[in-house]
Order: sequence, then C-alpha cells, then structure tokens
Amino acid sequence: MRTRKLGTTGMEVSAFCLGAMMFGGANNADHGSCVRATHAALDRGINFVDTADMYSDGESEEIVGKALAGRRDDVILATKFHFPMGEGPNRGGNSRRWIMRAVEDSLRRLDTDWIDLYQVHRPDESTDIDDTLSALTDLVRAGKIRAFGCSSFPPEFIVDAHHVATTRGYERFRTEQPPYSIMTRGAEASVFPICEKYGMGTLTWAPLASGFLTGKYRKGKSVNLSVGRAARRPAQFDPTKPETVVKLNIVEKLVEIADSIGCTLPHLAVAFAASHPAVSSVIVGPRNEDQLLDLVEGADLVLSDEVLDLIDDVVAPGIDIYPPGGRFQRAVLKETSRRRRPIGDRGAAA
Repeated sequence: MRTRKLGTTGMEVSAFCLGAMMFGGANNADHGSCVRATHAALDRGINFVDTADMYSDGESEEIVGKALAGRRDDVILATKFHFPMGEGPNRGGNSRRWIMRAVEDSLRRLDTDWIDLYQVHRPDESTDIDDTLSALTDLVRAGKIRAFGCSSFPPEFIVDAHHVATTRGYERFRTEQPPYSIMTRGAEASVFPICEKYGMGTLTWAPLASGFLTGKYRKGKSVNLSVGRAARRPAQFDPTKPETVVKLNIVEKLVEIADSIGCTLPHLAVAFAASHPAVSSVIVGPRNEDQLLDLVEGADLVLSDEVLDLIDDVVAPGIDIYPPGGRFQRAVLKETSRRRRPIGDRGAAA
C-alpha cells in the first residue's frame, strides 16, 4: 500500500483510508464482521482509519476501539464532531462547550488516550470560528489530540479560519475532508488549491458517488428500490429522473474506459480519486470484509495520463455532476429570508 504525507503534519498515511461510517446500527450491526474488516484493512497496509461520533450514534467509534486493541500505536486514527448526539440544544455544534464534552466521549468510546486527527464535521455558522479554534488548540496543547482539521468546509471558510488562527496565535486546520469522485469534481476548482497553498492534507469521501460508480446501477437495467442504497434513497436512483439519466449515461462511458484497461468501475473510481496531487488519502467505506477486499485489490492501480484525459472528456474538471447527500449548504442559500429584502425596502411590487 502506497503511503503519503498528511499535509505538513509529519504523519504518513496510506493512500486509502478505512472509513467506518457503515459500522454499526442498520448498516452492519455485527461487531465481529466490522472488526474483521478493520483487521483485513490493517493487514493489507492501510494505517489510516476515519470515523465520527455520530456514525450509528457512537457505535462506530466503539467498534473501531475494539478493532484497534493492541494495534493502536500503528494506526493514524481520525474522528469527527459536530452533529447532535442526543436531545438538547447544546449537544452538538462547534462551540467550546460541546467540543470539550464531545472529545471526552470519543476518547472513551475509542478506548484511547489520544486522537491523531480531530475533525470539525461541518461548519457551524452560529458559532464564531475563534471559539472553535481556541478550544481545539487547547486540546492539542493538552495532548488529547495531535492535530485537527475540517470536513466539507467551503473554501472561503477555510481561508477565514487560517486568517483567524494566524492573527490569534491558534493552531490551524491541518486537513480538509471534501467529497471527491469522478462525478463530484468541484473540489478541484478551489478547495484543493487552497489546501495546497496552506499545506493542508486532504482525505476525500464518496469516491463511488454514493453507489453510482459501483457498477450496480446501469442504463437500461431495472433498479430494485427495496434493497441497499436504492432503498435508503429511492429518489436518488429513480431512472425516470433526468439527473439520474445523465449519471447513468456517464457510467456507461466510464465502464468502457475501465474495460479498455482491464479493471472494474470501482477500481477506476478510487484510482481516479487517488491520482490528484492534492489528495493525501481516499476514504473507502465498506460494510464488511468482502467489500473491503474488493476495493483494496485495486490499490496498486495507477491511471495513465491518457486514461485521465479520457475521464476528463466524460466529466470536465471542477464540475459536480452529482452533489452528494450531506454536503454543507450555507444558510444564505437555504433560508429565503437571507436572500430577500423586507417588502418595504424593495420598492413597488410587481
């Protein structure tokens, strides 16, 4: 397994990162199965594991803690905080109050004394970034975390955070975790260049575009909306929707490229994500050991410039064909009141 520097942290990570989002809960409640998948990843050279407190309400962290027993020193362990963990208005977000509680809960569930990379899972527009950075800096200085980063932050938020860290003397974001796949290339336009400018590592998620690049969903083939991803998000895979038709047409072109070089579509997809120079590690999120082994088989695949050119012809650089679910949306876009002047300030109504 190839390794790369995680930005300028000094930590060296495998080109693929084991994502534990599918461990626990309705995804895979068999802890033994999840532990075996983790051990299979470690045995094949993956030394980077990423989870989050909200995955299966903390169960994922507990499983990862079990899986790393006796092997913790050999693993770069990352987790995240932000999303609500239980009832109450202050059991989530990016405030100092919640961060100090969330990190202790994660340390307990992970059964570890330290977290290598502690990430802000999403921005919190209600909290001053000064409050977040100061709390995370204190955790670094206390030895509870080694470094911290952000996930799905818009580029302007990353720049603002670096400015605040520099002017206030705080530790800064050392990594970003953006969505990135052949169908989701928006990060190439601004997030990746900014990360490179600031020496930030990137660990990217959703390389299989939430299932569209697995090869299971093909043009002209019926989709069983009662099982798997399609059951959880039926509207996303509805073959009658124009946006779905666009994605399926792209899949057919990508399958031709994969066939031409003798690989599978998933292997083409993860190799593409790993080929960008700004990408430190590609998060793969298997549900079980079989899925993990299938993806790891493509770990040594290196795409030539000619193949990458063919992919660029299918989906242009910097373009998002597929905006993944869970992506951060700014309040100015979600809340109509933020985009409209009061009636009395608009002049004569049409």
